[in-house]
Amino acid sequence: MKSTVTPLQTSLLVITLAVLIWSSIRPHDYFTWLLEVLPVLIAVPLLLATRSRFTFTPLAYTLIALHCVILMLGGHYTYAEMPLFNWLRDTFELARNHYDRLGHFAQGFVPAIVAREILLRTTPLQPGKLLFFLVVSVCLAISAAYELVEWGVAIGSGDDAVAFLATQGDVWDTQKDMALALIGSIVAQLLLSRWHDRQLQSLLTRLQKA
Repeated sequence: MKSTVTPLQTSLLVITLAVLIWSSIRPHDYFTWLLEVLPVLIAVPLLLATRSRFTFTPLAYTLIALHCVILMLGGHYTYAEMPLFNWLRDTFELARNHYDRLGHFAQGFVPAIVAREILLRTTPLQPGKLLFFLVVSVCLAISAAYELVEWGVAIGSGDDAVAFLATQGDVWDTQKDMALALIGSIVAQLLLSRWHDRQLQSLLTRLQKA
């Protein structure tokens, strides 16, 4: 089955590449920038290379692009120094910059839809409790793997990894990050499953006719 490039796909790619270029210009430090945007540098070429064989729904592509932007903003400023969230911290007298919390919520929210789509299209699974549970499990596994990567980077690079870890003095930061990914995966499925199902049906119908 062949697929064509849609205006939405083109727009999302252009936006993602534009933000990537911007984020690479005088970031907080290039080591942190590289660590934060590495998932983008891997995901974008992979999606482009596999697009003709496995085209995602518009919802999935939009969420992936949004997640890329979150990562690239974090890479440019670091998660502990994102200006908007510094303003929120100071205005509302918060204990920390919470941009990293948003990032880890997205780490569950976005992969939930991507994992849901892959499972529905490549396995006999149908929408329901088992699919919901497996998607949450996949997102938790991704979150845990990311925390292990952070741990490995911290051991390997020492103080250079402080901005990448963004713990901001919270000894429970790792656990809270994984909890937010868990919440994100649940919220995404509760809010978006029906919309996602409609887009999946439309996409599969279009691909079958192509």
